[in-house]
Formats: sequence, C-alpha cells, structure tokens
Amino acid sequence: MNTQKVFFSANIKFLRERKKLSQEMMAESLGIGRSKLNALESGQTKAPQPEDLINCSNTFKISIDSLLKVELSRISELKLRELEAGTDIYLQGGHLRVLAITVDKDNKENMEYIPVKAKAGYQAGYKDPEFLASLPRFSLPNLPESGTFRMFPTTGASMLPIPEGAEVICRFVADWQHLKARSLCIVVLKGEQEFVFKQVTLEKEGTILLESLNKLFQPYRVPVAEVLELWQFHSYQSQEIPEQENDLMEIKHMISSLQNQLLKS
Repeated sequence: MNTQKVFFSANIKFLRERKKLSQEMMAESLGIGRSKLNALESGQTKAPQPEDLINCSNTFKISIDSLLKVELSRISELKLRELEAGTDIYLQGGHLRVLAITVDKDNKENMEYIPVKAKAGYQAGYKDPEFLASLPRFSLPNLPESGTFRMFPTTGASMLPIPEGAEVICRFVADWQHLKARSLCIVVLKGEQEFVFKQVTLEKEGTILLESLNKLFQPYRVPVAEVLELWQFHSYQSQEIPEQENDLMEIKHMISSLQNQLLKS
C-alpha cells in the first residue's frame, strides 16, 4: 500500500531559512513559542493542529496542501514566487499539473534533454527528481524567463515540414484548459506510443484531438486520462534545411503512408 509522504516539517524549516529568519523571529511572527516551532520543524509533532497549519499557510502564503504534499526545497525560486503570488497548484485546482524539475547551483531551472534511449523510461520517471537528474541538462540563450522548458527528439514523418530527427524545444503546459485549439505540442502518452508531436485540441467530451502537421496522417482522439503531460512547441533545432513540398515528394509520402497502413493491417 502506497502512503503519501508528508513534507510539512522540512517545508517549514526551509521556508524560514529562505527568509533568513531565526527560530525566535519566526516563532514571534507565527505567534507561537520557539519550542513549539522547533517541534514542528524537527518532526516531533506528528499531527500538527489545524490552527498551526492555517497559521503557517497564511504566513508563508502557500496552501496547506502544498505545505504538506510538495517538497518545496526541490522547486526553483521562480516557482516558489509563483506560489506566493497566488498560482498555487492546489489552490487553483486539480487541472493544474505538478512538474518535477531540477535546478543548477544558482537555483535556476535546468532544461533537460530526453534522448531516444530514455523515452520509455520517461513515462515512469517523469515525476521522479532522481530520474530527471540523470538526464542531460543544459541552457540556451534567448529562452523566455518564465516557464519550464525541455527538449525532445522527434522521429517519423508526421511532423513534416519540420525535418525528421529535429530536436524540439517545448514549454510545459500546466493548465490544459487555457491551451488554444490546434496548439502544436509534444504529447506524452501512456502505453506504447510514448511521445507524439501533434496539433492538440482539448474537447468537451473528455478527449484530446491529435492532428499531424503532415496531412497524409489521419487525426485521431485519445482520452484525457491517457495523456501524462503536454509541452507546447517553442522552437526546434535541426541539421537539415526544410525542403519545399513538390508533387513528387507528396506522391512519395502517400506511397510511404500506404505501405505503413498495409504493414499494420
């Protein structure tokens, strides 16, 4: 039976130290004694009183759910400021996705690269900070300061005219409800499909419509429950120059598509 790990004690200590306050100063701000704060921080108080939870939540401007369930020391300074500004993942509702990230020595978010050999493992480890820490990490100039970015490899011809084998840089989508129709995304799916690069439309029926850039590939739908993450397209890197479509190439793609259909039948 899996049990939910509780981070309350570590979070209270982390948030106090982040504010560079002593236990005496923090206890005074909370309106409690230093010995009680020490007991809360050290985990001696296994079941904090509701008034203590509410008091800490109001003081640190972070929801009780996040104080209990999220290991705040693993969140970047940018994300912490977003929580304090009122974009708390739990206060805003369950449709917002919690994202595990890694940070560098300056507490800035890394951009992880998901190599082809790690694609299958990503489905199991996308929420595991240890798995993410094992991935290649780097930074690129001129990326927006807000948002979390990752780079994904692409395979197949469904993303043409973006060349096959391009490396796609995407921004994490936390709230799917605000995603515009036909937004180009890397979609992380459960099961054998792993990643797909599609135009995404969230439908009212609890499904997501996935459309390829290459019109030779038919659109299809998947249940929302089958989608683990959405990463909206930002840019891509490739060693190839996209070729202009011509009649011969279109015929070639049609033959290739027919061959694929015959192999599947």
